[in-house]
Amino acid sequence: MRGLVALVVIAACKGSGDPAPPAPAQPPAARPPVTADTVTAASPGQGSAAPGTTVVATGETVDGAALMAVHRARLASDRSAVTALVGGTPLELGQRLCEQVVPSRPPATPVLIKPNMGGFNWFKNPKTHAGDDGVKGRTTDPEFVRGIVRCLKARGHTQITIADGFTGKAKDWDRLVRISGYAAMAKAEGVTLVALDDDGVFDVQPGTPGKALAVSGIEQTSVPTLLVPKLVADHLHGGLFLSAPKLKTHRFSVFSVAIKGMQGVVMYADRAPAFHQKWRSHKELDRALKAIKAGDANGRALYVKSLEVFAERMVDVLELETPDAVLVEGAPAMDGDGFDELFPRAESIALGGTNPVLVDRAAAAYLGLWDNAQLAAQLGGHRTSPLLEVAAKRYGLDLATLEVIGDGASRVTRPQPAHLHGMAGFGIGCPGTTPEGACTAGHTDAATKDLRAARVGEPPAIDGVIEEAWATAAPLSFATDWAGRATTTVTRVRALWSPTALYLLFELDGAGLDTDQARPLDRERIDLYEEDAVEVFLAPDPAQRRRYAEIELGPFGHWFDLMIDRTGKKVVSDASWSAGLTIGTARDAAKRTAVIEVAITAPEVVTALAPDARLPLGLYRMEARTQYLAAFPTRTPRPNFHVPDAFGTLVLDP
Repeated sequence: MRGLVALVVIAACKGSGDPAPPAPAQPPAARPPVTADTVTAASPGQGSAAPGTTVVATGETVDGAALMAVHRARLASDRSAVTALVGGTPLELGQRLCEQVVPSRPPATPVLIKPNMGGFNWFKNPKTHAGDDGVKGRTTDPEFVRGIVRCLKARGHTQITIADGFTGKAKDWDRLVRISGYAAMAKAEGVTLVALDDDGVFDVQPGTPGKALAVSGIEQTSVPTLLVPKLVADHLHGGLFLSAPKLKTHRFSVFSVAIKGMQGVVMYADRAPAFHQKWRSHKELDRALKAIKAGDANGRALYVKSLEVFAERMVDVLELETPDAVLVEGAPAMDGDGFDELFPRAESIALGGTNPVLVDRAAAAYLGLWDNAQLAAQLGGHRTSPLLEVAAKRYGLDLATLEVIGDGASRVTRPQPAHLHGMAGFGIGCPGTTPEGACTAGHTDAATKDLRAARVGEPPAIDGVIEEAWATAAPLSFATDWAGRATTTVTRVRALWSPTALYLLFELDGAGLDTDQARPLDRERIDLYEEDAVEVFLAPDPAQRRRYAEIELGPFGHWFDLMIDRTGKKVVSDASWSAGLTIGTARDAAKRTAVIEVAITAPEVVTALAPDARLPLGLYRMEARTQYLAAFPTRTPRPNFHVPDAFGTLVLDP
């Protein structure tokens, strides 16, 4: 269907809002070695197209009317199922999802992957923000995108570009790709990394992938001054365009997935530079927020109207630049406001399909923001994001029912809790908010408080290697500190059990590996909690959750175990108690990751292992001597893990 799109050469107008007349198109330059440097190599990396591919040259205008007609017909007719996958690493999820949902194209087809890279407020100093760099958790995990890249390479694709729009300066983009990990990933995979922000500033090399192209036939839309980045236009005509958004709630648009993610390709001709004009998509919002802050009774109505107008614009953008497939990274998905307040869900999930509207419908259900009466009470009757409502109405899609396939389908189809911090002073799953959306009185945890242990026949080898036996264990992911605040330091935990042992596997991201390696491994490491370590608190008797084992494990195999009894007036700690541990570890200092695998064979624990047993459980992590992380936050004034009432539950599957 892409071949129906007309690309018509017209003379550039000289009005103040139009781009300057372009220089004549130049022959493609020889392709240089791939690099992630946005200034020196982004354009040449895409400058040489595959044989038979039509590249939109500088000075041409995209026929928007023809393009929108093609996409409108496809979106209206595409009722394909949404795929939901769970378990595994972000890389594994990206690769598996790509294999299942990305349409097959000839290997010579150039591919554009657009993740969420610019969807954050600004950079933070991790040392002063509890390990939060301001980027991670808001943007698509580069390992998820690496999985997509490897899937495409396996199909024979050799011309792959990763790109997103950004409104900062070129040096800020370079900082972003370095901090986020995209620069290193793109270099390692040999793919091109591009900022869709080229007005002759970010990239002055031949090819100008971020060059703003004029669009004809959109005068009657809500975005009459919209421009299209040249790189996107190239892939809309003869290429493969993939969207890879982060799965998260959003303080304004309710959630940010496929439709909202199109903001990254937005440019407007109202003023130069065009890529700095993204704010015009929601230009009415400032007035609404000022009215709310001033106590204007009409403020909320203005806010809802601004959201409705924003929805119309974003659906127009989607219709003009429709991706061929959407692959959503939720490893983990984020509740909160999408920017400053992040509350990671307890599991990793990936959603994908060829119709962005249906993918957004599945995402809304997973986030608990589909047909939500609480949301309707706050947003003038809108029971989900107006972006989804506008898109469904335009394409005649009945979203009352949805076909979801894959091993994570039940996560989408079953009711889910919602936790949204709205920008207009409301919260869903949050007792109260400021006008900016910040919680004022804590929040209701959206994540499950269960870690499920699958029963195994053949136990895993305890060697720090994630073998096939662990594939049956659904991971519980957490990045919250003891107080419930979001960080960017992610921990994933899996559990297995047999009649003779309980097995736990910890996967640590952002690991500093701050451990005294001179200490021996064959004896207990007292005060291990003062270094990098994880902790397991487990009550063998559910009726006595205040009597629990404390097991500390280090990334190099150090350990400490004891039994704590808080049932009486005096706390009794029995350091002579043994958990019967077998420990295996592995580390990658360059990637700052570690794996800790353990088998627990203490008689009290083994006796408690039975089908459907529910044992009180605490899961914690100390990192860099400054971070105190908890799967089930204790919410104490100072870091304190010894709060049995805050424990979650270890559930032993039959």
